[in-house]
Amino acid sequence: MGKLAIETRGLKKSFGKTHAVAGVDLAVSAGGVYGVLGPNGAGKTTTIRMLATLLRPDAGEAQVLGYDVVRDARSVRTRVSLTGQFASVDEDLTGVENLLLLARLLGYSRPRGRRRAADLLDAFGLANAADRQVKKYSGGMRRRIDIAASLVVPPELIFLDEPTTGLDPRSRNQVWEIVRGMVAEGTTVLLTTQYLDEADQLADRIAVIDHGKVIAEGSSGQLKASFGAGSLHVRLRAPEQRAEAERVLAGVLEVQVEPSADPVALSARISDPERVARALAELSRSGIDVTEFALGQPSLDEVFLALTGHPSEETPKEDAA
Repeated sequence: MGKLAIETRGLKKSFGKTHAVAGVDLAVSAGGVYGVLGPNGAGKTTTIRMLATLLRPDAGEAQVLGYDVVRDARSVRTRVSLTGQFASVDEDLTGVENLLLLARLLGYSRPRGRRRAADLLDAFGLANAADRQVKKYSGGMRRRIDIAASLVVPPELIFLDEPTTGLDPRSRNQVWEIVRGMVAEGTTVLLTTQYLDEADQLADRIAVIDHGKVIAEGSSGQLKASFGAGSLHVRLRAPEQRAEAERVLAGVLEVQVEPSADPVALSARISDPERVARALAELSRSGIDVTEFALGQPSLDEVFLALTGHPSEETPKEDAA
């Protein structure tokens, strides 16, 4: 596996009667992006805060870059950065003032701090907004200045806790490019997200967390391959035929047909590819008009649903942070 940037064994944290993290085991190799995927309340943020030494674990062990997060917390803090779900910069200051302030606090001389701030603003596409107050930035710009602030001193490892929550597609793509750039410069990234496509796009390996526990781990391809030979995706001409189509597919394929927000779309995992032709023929005999169908590898959405029993965007009743 190579050198480990993060290793945890039996990591636990509770808040009253709520078990936010219920025994997490992780082994994160140095370099690349490691994704921690799960719905709101799964325990992702609490895990990050323990690894970043902001919370003390109730039980278990964790090493970050070879240092124990409890006994060597100071050594961990000097080597990592954390970007949380909400902007941590001063909104009344301009972009350049925020970065210069942090640079001075971190030991830069004023001239060197100004050069570092200018370099970061340019790299993050914020040079034209350098003298504008952060409170006047768009949501995507705020996320970029927040990540830039985490990189004033380039860290060995950065924790990105749901960095694209609430952003429009263009801003999300910009943040994704920033993440790829950090990895290219040698920084290890631990990324938490509730967006399946984000984990699919960025992460070399993914841990799926639900109710405070890791329930699956591997590359995106490995997770998909572990849930059957593939999936059948069908589109119908008329939404009123959906119930009958679900009945036919479930009967022939002998699997549960997955729910979809699209009233004319159906998906089903298949373990026996030979049943697909029979299923399509039975749909035709039943008078159900199929406009298109496709066979493919299961999506991360289907994997997540199979693992947890609920879609990724569904929030569990008991918020475990």
